[in-house]
Amino acid sequence: MNHPLRFGLKASGQSITIDQLRAVWRIADEGGFDHLWDFDHLASIGPAGPDKPIYEGWALQAAMAEATKRVRIGCLVTGNTYRNPALLAKLAVTVDHLSGGRLEFGIGAAWAEIEHSMYGIEGLDHRVGRFSESLQIIKSLFTEERTNFDGRYYKMTDAISNPKPIQKPYPPLWIGAQGETTLRLTARHADVWNISGGDVEFVAPLVRKFDETCQAVGRNPSDVRRSLQYGWDGKDRNELVELSGRYLELGVTEQVIYLRGDHPVDLAEKIAEILPDLRGSAPPAPAPSPPSAVLPRERGRATSP
Repeated sequence: MNHPLRFGLKASGQSITIDQLRAVWRIADEGGFDHLWDFDHLASIGPAGPDKPIYEGWALQAAMAEATKRVRIGCLVTGNTYRNPALLAKLAVTVDHLSGGRLEFGIGAAWAEIEHSMYGIEGLDHRVGRFSESLQIIKSLFTEERTNFDGRYYKMTDAISNPKPIQKPYPPLWIGAQGETTLRLTARHADVWNISGGDVEFVAPLVRKFDETCQAVGRNPSDVRRSLQYGWDGKDRNELVELSGRYLELGVTEQVIYLRGDHPVDLAEKIAEILPDLRGSAPPAPAPSPPSAVLPRERGRATSP
């Protein structure tokens, strides 16, 4: 892998106050982190149930864009079924412009059944097919003057989407995937593969599977950066440094530390203090290589991934 090791903070927007979010954003921006994240859910997730306070993920990203000056921002990851792909493309371009070209565009097929049932959101039963079509449409809206698409789930007729993103051809595409079909989509489309989570023993075989998937679709595995989010309880700094190093050995160069718990600002401050040690665990970064060729855009009805 010839990608530099980068670190981010994630404050999800769930069970957290706006003042706490703003404080975390400031720490990420001023503390030297490479990226800053939220997530995309309409109801709270986890064992506490769906009724905890939670803020909308793309509105938060717009606020993050205005509240920061340097750090890159994104969502791990956007649920595709929640929005029409044209709306999502427009949201992404807006945040890219608000941030001066700092958006990292995270997206996945979505999974939370209770949100779909509570709000009457359709599409979870065909989430991978919808996701495949959305990726094609969004990339076309980012780059083409007109988008025409006649798919099973979405149809676009001379669709216009202006302005285009600041970042060319579009913001880095982070795809969250773990299953066989979504891994194939990731291998075809992603700049960054976001591993859904898990300990080192779980991630290691998944990385090997993804390498094989890339080769199967004709993509060089080293062209796709690997990302993962993980937590830390704030107690043993050596534990965090060691864990980061173990993930790095697996090629995970985009590492996002999730601020779980009741004191996210205190935890963010602790991680900021350790950040030089985390960076020190990586070998020197090689000179950047030229960008890889972009795969041809697919048109018309989506084929099986």
